Amino acid sequence: MKIVNLGEKNSLLNSFIAQIRDKSVQKDALRFRNNLRRLGEIFAYEISKTLSYSEKDVRTPLGTASVNTYDTKIVLATILRAGLPLHDGMLSYFENAENAFIAAYRKYDAADKFHINTEYCTTPELYGKTLILSDTMIATGSSIVLAYDRLVSDGGDPDYTHFVCPITSVAAVDTLKKAVPSNCTLWTAAIDEELTSHSLVVPGLGDAGDLAYGEKV
Repeated sequence: MKIVNLGEKNSLLNSFIAQIRDKSVQKDALRFRNNLRRLGEIFAYEISKTLSYSEKDVRTPLGTASVNTYDTKIVLATILRAGLPLHDGMLSYFENAENAFIAAYRKYDAADKFHINTEYCTTPELYGKTLILSDTMIATGSSIVLAYDRLVSDGGDPDYTHFVCPITSVAAVDTLKKAVPSNCTLWTAAIDEELTSHSLVVPGLGDAGDLAYGEKV
C-alpha cells in the first residue's frame, strides 16, 4: 500500500486541518462541516492527478478545443455518518461518480470493550472501477478495513482503491498495510502517534460525527 501524507508539505490544507482540530473552532458545527468539505475537494483534486486521461474534442462557439479529461470510472464511498461532509466535498469535484455508503460503528460491552459493527451497506458494482473510500479519522483502522471488505464482498474487486482519511494514527496505518492489497493508496494529512487505552487518537480531534451533526445517545 502506498501512503501519501499531504500534510507534510506546506499548503492551505494545513489551515483546514488546524481548524477541525481546534476545540474553540469545533463549537461551530457548520464551520466544521465546511472545513471537511474543503478537505474533500483538495483530496479529490490530488487523486485526480493519478487517474487515466485521454484527449477529447470540445466544440466552442468559435471552433474546436482539445482537452485531456479523465476516463476512470469512480465510486465514492464513505462510512456513515462522520464521513459525509468529506464525501460531499469529493463529490463536488467527481460530479459523475457513483456512490456507496456503509454504516460502521463501535459497539461497547459492559466491560467498556468494543467491537466494530457493520450494518447498512449499499454499493454499485466495483469491477473495473476505482473506489475512493473516505472517513474523517481512523484510530485502530478496524472500521475502515471492515467497510472495505464489505464493499468488496457486495460489489466485487475494484481496479484500484484510494483511502481518504485526513487524520489517522500510526496503528491504523499498520493495520491497513497488513489488511488491504497492494493496489491501494492511503491519502492523509496527519498521522498521529498515540492511542489511548480506549483506542482514541491523540491529539486527534474528538468525535467527528458528533462535531458535524450533534451528539448521539
